[in-house]
Amino acid sequence: MAVMTQAAVRWDIFCAVIDNFGDIGICWRLSRQLAAEHGISVRLWVDDLASFKKICPKLDISQTEQQLSGVTVRLWSEQTDWAAEQVADVVIEALACTIPMPYQQAMAAQSTMPLWLNLEYLSAEDWIESCHALPSPQPNLPLNKYFFFPGFTGATGGLLQEAQLQQHLAAFAADLQAQQQFWTALGINNSSIYQQKISLFAYDHPQLENLLACWQAHSAPLLCLVPEGLLAQQLTTLYPEFGAQRSLTLGALTLVILPFMPQDDYDKLLAACDINFVRGEDSVIRAHWAAKPFIWQIYRQAEQAHLEKLNAFMQRYCSAMPADLAGTVKSFWLAWNTDTPLAESWQQFAAKSEQIADYNLNWRAQLTANGDLASNLVHFVEKKFIMRRNFS
Repeated sequence: MAVMTQAAVRWDIFCAVIDNFGDIGICWRLSRQLAAEHGISVRLWVDDLASFKKICPKLDISQTEQQLSGVTVRLWSEQTDWAAEQVADVVIEALACTIPMPYQQAMAAQSTMPLWLNLEYLSAEDWIESCHALPSPQPNLPLNKYFFFPGFTGATGGLLQEAQLQQHLAAFAADLQAQQQFWTALGINNSSIYQQKISLFAYDHPQLENLLACWQAHSAPLLCLVPEGLLAQQLTTLYPEFGAQRSLTLGALTLVILPFMPQDDYDKLLAACDINFVRGEDSVIRAHWAAKPFIWQIYRQAEQAHLEKLNAFMQRYCSAMPADLAGTVKSFWLAWNTDTPLAESWQQFAAKSEQIADYNLNWRAQLTANGDLASNLVHFVEKKFIMRRNFS
C-alpha cells in the first residue's frame, strides 16, 4: 500500500448521519482503512454519536473526542468551537453533508489551501465518469472542491475494500468451526438444519408478506436473518406473536431478528448466508465482496426516480451474464424495488442462485481490478500535492 508522501499530512472527514446508518458506515470504514493501511492521521467528525455506536459498540457517546482504531473521533455539534480547531491538509465532505461555514472560512484563510474533496454517493450512471475528480470553484470563497465518485469502473474512485478482506472472508468460509461459533453467538444453535440461509437487510416493503409466504412453503427448512431496523419493525407488526422473542417459525421458515452488529460481524453474516438482501450503499458494497447472490434495494424516490439508478447498475452488473440469467436477475430486482408480487420471480432467482454465485466471483475480480476507494483517494491526493510542489 502506498504511504502519503508527507508524514505530517492530516485528514478531516465530515459525516452527517442522515438515514439508516449508511453514511456513518461508509465514513467509519474509510477512516479506519486510511489509518490502518496508509498511516494517515484522520479525524472523523460525526454529528450523531448514538447512531454511530450502533455499529461501533466501543464508542463512548459521552465523549466529544476519543481514539478508536487509530482514528480520532470528534463530535460535530452546534457547540463546536471551530475557531479553536486546526484545519486539516485534506478535507472530505462526505455524502452530501455540508462543512460548517466557519471551518470553510478557516480553510480559505490558510497560507496553503487544504485539498477539499466531496465524496459523492455511489452510482453506476455513465455521467459520473466525466465528473469524477473534477474541480468545482466555490462562488464565495477562493477554494476548489473536487468531486470524487465511488463507482464500478476504472474511470471512477472504485469501492471501499480493505487490503486483506477477501483473504479473511475466504478463511472464514473454509473454517467450519469459526462459522459454528459465529452462528452460536447469534443464538442459532442448529444452523446445519437449514437448507438455505438468507440475510434480509431492507427498508420496509409492501410485498413482504408475499415473499414470506413463498418461503414458508419451501420444501426444506429456511432461515431468514433480519438485522434490526425498518423491516424488522414491519415484521413485528405483521406477526405480533414475535412478542419479546426475536425468532419465529412459520412453516418451513424461521425468522430471526438480529441486533445491530459491528461491521466486521456483518461482513461475516454476508459470507455465511447463501443469499443476501441489502439496501442503500454500505451493505451493497459488502455484498459484492461476499460474492453470494444478492438483491439490492435502492432507497425509493418520488416518481420512481430510483429505478433509473437501479437500471444503470443492472446494466453494468448483468452485462456479461447469459441472457436468460440476466433476465432472471433483473426481473426479481425490479420486483423487489417496486410493488410487484414477488413469488414467481423469486422462484426463478432462487433456482439460478448457483449460477449467480459463480458469476459474482468474476464480477468481484473485475471490481477489485479498479483499485479500492481509500487507495484511490490517497493516490489522488498524492498527485495533487506533487503538482503543488512542482508549481510552487
